[in-house]
Amino acid sequence: MKDLISFIAQSLVDHPNEVTVSEVEGNQTTVLELKVAKEDLGKVIGKQGRTAQAMRTILSAVSSKVKKRTVLEIIE
Repeated sequence: MKDLISFIAQSLVDHPNEVTVSEVEGNQTTVLELKVAKEDLGKVIGKQGRTAQAMRTILSAVSSKVKKRTVLEIIE
């Protein structure tokens, strides 16, 4: 899942080498923290948060297949 979010984010931004995804695992939930360059933040979030919401929807579908809850946080 970490690779999936990294691939999607790198496809969206102007500076793909500055995209980092870190994974924090808990007992029932995994948190993916996405960091991008400051000027690419708007591209990852999208108008009214639609791009970020679409990424969360894809992540939710993938994580339900492996029966684990995964949350995406976009870090500024």
